[in-house]
Amino acid sequence: MNERFAFDLSRAGRVLVGGADEAGRGCLAGPLVAAAVSFAYASWTDDDFAAVERVDDSKRLSRQLRATLYEEVLRRAQHVVVVAYSAASIDRRGLQRCNVEALGAAVCSLEPTPAAVFVDGFALPGCSAAHEPLVRGDARSAAVAAASVVAKVTRDRVMLAMHERFPQYRFDQHVGYATELHQQMITAHGVCELHRRSFDAISYRQLGLRFEG
Repeated sequence: MNERFAFDLSRAGRVLVGGADEAGRGCLAGPLVAAAVSFAYASWTDDDFAAVERVDDSKRLSRQLRATLYEEVLRRAQHVVVVAYSAASIDRRGLQRCNVEALGAAVCSLEPTPAAVFVDGFALPGCSAAHEPLVRGDARSAAVAAASVVAKVTRDRVMLAMHERFPQYRFDQHVGYATELHQQMITAHGVCELHRRSFDAISYRQLGLRFEG
């Protein structure tokens, strides 16, 4: 059993434990995706723990390992909730507001309500469900790490589908992050409906892009 499961069990015992995290917060294009996952550890065998023992901050995992863990998490989770906010919603409402609302909606939708819920990073004002913020939660709690994997894989799959609609941006390569390739594609083609125009992004400023309204 890895240290993340040990953390969950030490804080909540073998009861229903939830975790929440997001993906896509710092992207120039595409949705913000939040996920919440609950595990009923009391029913788990050693094989269950072994199947998902490599859960971690999704950014530290290869795409192939994330995909494998995603399937294992879905098989073993008591409940999984995914909430997404589009680029247009982020532009209208603001990134932080969307981030907090998406995480809060995901946490509040977990059924049954977990005995403990850990959220990566910060507390969620307005969220009616009891939860505990954890700095670097995806490196400390298995439930949060599992939510990180679900959010990342879900978002990446959305962006791979968007590559079929907008192949000129090469979303299959950078999934909307501010990479050098993405910046080159914006320079060549401008922005599309998937880009967050409200961002005061360094990448946009370096490219001389300004958006009004």
